Amino acid sequence: QLTESGGGLVQPGGSLRLSCTTSGDTSEHYAIGWFRQAPGKDNEGVSCINNSDDSTYYADSVKGRFTISRDNAKNTVYLQMNSLKPEDTAVYYCATAAWAAEDMCRMRSLRTFDPSSSWGQGTQVTVSS
Repeated sequence: QLTESGGGLVQPGGSLRLSCTTSGDTSEHYAIGWFRQAPGKDNEGVSCINNSDDSTYYADSVKGRFTISRDNAKNTVYLQMNSLKPEDTAVYYCATAAWAAEDMCRMRSLRTFDPSSSWGQGTQVTVSS
């Protein structure tokens, strides 16, 4: 139901835009968001957006650099990533769940805690010179 695209290799300071296209019934879910998993690190909620009012949440590590947005006509959510740093390197996943955006993004191990959440297959982002 969720398909990510847009990952790749970029130099530090560069930009990428990730896309997440949804299909199927996601009406039971309250928010959609981006998470990332780096080797040896916990899954981190990067940015989430509420379906009801488009209010957003950003992790402190990406505030001012990343922007989440949506195009409802295309059933697509975007993550614009600017000023990328090597520590942003990770597999980025799109997910939906029946949680408010901030709660969803701040939850540890959402995939394990909420089996009803939906996840994409992930897209690799590598920031390196």
